[in-house]
Amino acid sequence: MLTTKSASPHACELFARHFRAEPGWLLSVPGRVNLIGEHIDYHDLPVLPMGIQRSIQIAFRGNETPIIRIESEGYGSRSISIHADENSSGPAGDWSNYVLAATRLAASHWPLRQGIDAAVASDLPPAAGLSSSSALLIGLTLALLTANSITPDFDELMNIFPDGEQFVGTRGGGMDHAAILASRAGSALLVEFAPLAVRPVPIPSDWAFLAAHSLTTAEKSGAMRSQYNSRREAGSAALRKLGLASFRSALESRPAAELAALAGNPSLSDAESRSFLHVIAEAARVREAVTALENQDPVAFGGLLNASHASLRDHLQVSNPALDELVDCAMQAGALGARLTGAGFGGYTIILCAVADQQRICTELVKRFYARRSGFNPEAHLFVAEPSAGVVSG
Repeated sequence: MLTTKSASPHACELFARHFRAEPGWLLSVPGRVNLIGEHIDYHDLPVLPMGIQRSIQIAFRGNETPIIRIESEGYGSRSISIHADENSSGPAGDWSNYVLAATRLAASHWPLRQGIDAAVASDLPPAAGLSSSSALLIGLTLALLTANSITPDFDELMNIFPDGEQFVGTRGGGMDHAAILASRAGSALLVEFAPLAVRPVPIPSDWAFLAAHSLTTAEKSGAMRSQYNSRREAGSAALRKLGLASFRSALESRPAAELAALAGNPSLSDAESRSFLHVIAEAARVREAVTALENQDPVAFGGLLNASHASLRDHLQVSNPALDELVDCAMQAGALGARLTGAGFGGYTIILCAVADQQRICTELVKRFYARRSGFNPEAHLFVAEPSAGVVSG
């Protein structure tokens, strides 16, 4: 939520301490949990994320210069020109690349007159599958636009943000950006593509989603970049080899069993076959999950989470032993369903349970999983993910 009030004293205090002035605006950009629909948004298939209460906060003001000056808690300072050369980049994996990406996005679509002074604080864990990278990119871009009196609408922003992510090395889709911008409190968000459409789907008040960290990380902008991108490439290659125009047209025109049989085509590599199987099944699970939400059927929804995790583990192969163990521990503790969330390779799981059982299951997870591992921070690594609003200007 964009406000002129100090809704985040920490970011504002950081700004005042570093720039010795008061910020003009504060931007709070939520992370997101993807409930279901993993690794399919980049194939223009529907997904079902929700915004969460953890966020990146950016306190900022226009500075009447062409320079973006940013102070980030724990990550130091960066200074970048709004006229930065399109070939310039920071060290691989460095957060300065998100500043550059935001600058290029904004400057390539709108006239920027001035840079900003900004302070960034966050309670959204990085490299964890909660979309911290997209939240940072969106927040910095919106801060630049706000300081330059530019107010694009949702559709305009959705036309540019997925391309902006590619600057930092990932070739994802538009799910994260849609969820961060347009989520509604108390609801999941059904996001459809080509054409873009979003619809909030209320979450029953007696359902709870726990976000539990595997204590392993997933740096999409670092070592995992090629692994992440290869999943998209394998699915696209399978389409080409099978002579299919798109996953969506195939799903709309052929029975699921017929499509699954195509995965056995000898022209496909093993990775292409597995990716194809995951995509067609995961797309169906999203539709079934929306129905389960609307019917207030947590058992059906939980079963879909379990099936999604099994596919991500076995077909797409983006899980890891810690994620698998955490999912197993959650189920043994009485959860209704659980799966990894985000790109995979580490980060968080999302766990469905009844509100009445959430504390007991958290206690069991600590005993079964976290007690045997170092580095566990209960406040950061295990929390109730509350369905929260996206970025709202005001």
